[in-house]
Amino acid sequence: MNDTPASADRLDIVLRYHQRTKHHIGHYARALGFMDWANQPDPFRRFEGAPLLRLVRPVDDLGPTYDALFDGSWAEQATARRRAPAPAPDQAPPKAGAGGLIRADQVSAFFYYGLALSAWKAIKGSRWSLRVNPSSGNLHPTEGYLISGPIEGLTDRPAVMHYAPFEHGLEVRRWIEPASFRTLCHAFGAVGLVALSSIHWRESWKYGERAYRYCQHDVGHAIGALSLSAARLGWQVSLIESVGDADLVALLGLDRQTGVEAEHPDALLAIVAPEPADAGLSKATAPQTLVWREAIEQIGAAPLLGEPNLLSREHHPWPIIDEVTHAGAKPSPTGYNPAAAHEPSGVIPSHAAEAPERDSAWLDLQRAQRQALAGRLIRQRRSALDMDGRTRLRAADFYVMLARTLPSASHPVWRGWPWPACIHLTLFVHRVDELTPGLYLLIRRPGAEDLLRRLLSSEFEFSKPPGAPEGLGLYRLQAGDYREAANAICCHQDIAEAGAFAVAMLAEFEPRLISPGPWFYRRLFWETGLIGQLLYLEAEAAGVRATGIGCFFDDVLHSVLGLEGQALQSLYHFTVGGAVDDTRLQTLEAYQHLDRT
Repeated sequence: MNDTPASADRLDIVLRYHQRTKHHIGHYARALGFMDWANQPDPFRRFEGAPLLRLVRPVDDLGPTYDALFDGSWAEQATARRRAPAPAPDQAPPKAGAGGLIRADQVSAFFYYGLALSAWKAIKGSRWSLRVNPSSGNLHPTEGYLISGPIEGLTDRPAVMHYAPFEHGLEVRRWIEPASFRTLCHAFGAVGLVALSSIHWRESWKYGERAYRYCQHDVGHAIGALSLSAARLGWQVSLIESVGDADLVALLGLDRQTGVEAEHPDALLAIVAPEPADAGLSKATAPQTLVWREAIEQIGAAPLLGEPNLLSREHHPWPIIDEVTHAGAKPSPTGYNPAAAHEPSGVIPSHAAEAPERDSAWLDLQRAQRQALAGRLIRQRRSALDMDGRTRLRAADFYVMLARTLPSASHPVWRGWPWPACIHLTLFVHRVDELTPGLYLLIRRPGAEDLLRRLLSSEFEFSKPPGAPEGLGLYRLQAGDYREAANAICCHQDIAEAGAFAVAMLAEFEPRLISPGPWFYRRLFWETGLIGQLLYLEAEAAGVRATGIGCFFDDVLHSVLGLEGQALQSLYHFTVGGAVDDTRLQTLEAYQHLDRT
């Protein structure tokens, strides 16, 4: 990092924002303090006047089981299907040489299991939609874009398209020249690109200044959802870190948006086909120059189609969100840096290839895993509104659940994440078979144990629980009943103690904001969202439910753990257990509003 006064100022703004937006027992982070229902933002961004390309929704789930996404078998089958003469309609990987996603049914399935509506809930004349990708308060600040070549059955021209989940369609924001699209794909070893942006107003309407944090959680959830949807098709999505936020703004045309409702750039993801036939599109050809920038400039010069709809009639400004947005922006590279295309600089090398050794007991646990269809499980995911305080979790499910949060080379989510694990899990274990209730720690990066032992309370025992699989970095810190503590820390929410276990996600914090830089603040939250998405789906696979908890007393948890300073900070909480459904709510089909037309 270039330690200039400007970069030091940005770091100070990010650190001050984080400190200022902590909840405390005596007072909460700044917000309106009431629900301004008259100005509740429209949850659906539309670009009025833009051509809408409707996608045909998948009828049958012909995909793999959920567990097959993780054991490597589905990826091997996908490679075999690429060589087969007649693959199943929505499961064949895209043709690499063409620089496009090829078929409309593939694109439809990608978004249907990635960012689409999953259901509607209704009560007493009111209704609201749920989505495959979870969101804080179900407010959905995250918008998705597809940058694609010709799509068979949909369009014969490359385009930048906005995904409209209400219509399950793609709005053409700009048509682009084939040469520019090919240059972009060749530069990033991709057959297409997906981009994510955030409308901070959607969260700040309810949560005030803390909303910026929640927007970043949601980006992580969306990346995780898209990663698993891609894996279901035999594809992979990978985070591209060799571009800056300004580049993404130009690509998507976000520079034309102003005011509180403007979208802000987040992530650019490469869609990668397994073993692409055209070596020119392989990962080995990650950008050797900044040639992609010229392509983005050409695309950015193309006319924009459509105008963003108005989400609210009136707005309450939160200047600190604008400040931290500016301070946390990822700079655009000024020259070619090979490390930016492979291993990002400023942190220790990724350990993605260093999967923990598995003993026979561990393999038995995996063989005993549930066999649910991935698509069905993805679309049935719900956030638990309440938990019963009785349901116990099998130790086998608990251990597999934790292991699925660990990076490995074959993991459908983490193989596209270019950074080493910076988030570790503090676990309040309440009701897990064969495990003593108490406070536990899952260390997600090999080599981080010394750091955590040094920073956490010296009174913790750091003992390996009997029966835990070898290679799982799980430690018991202290035995005891932590239900009351979990409740108190999570803003006195009963759901934190009523689950089988609760999670507090600890980030390696201030050192990571010094190097690589303040922009890494968002990546830390994205990583928590990725973990949260996996916990959501693992809970579904185990027959229970999960929910993310954004309201917690940051420093109360730090005190429980004996933490001082900002080397470690709590960023996200979760709970997993037996859900209690609200029988007053009616559940409606996700796209019943389209089926009636």
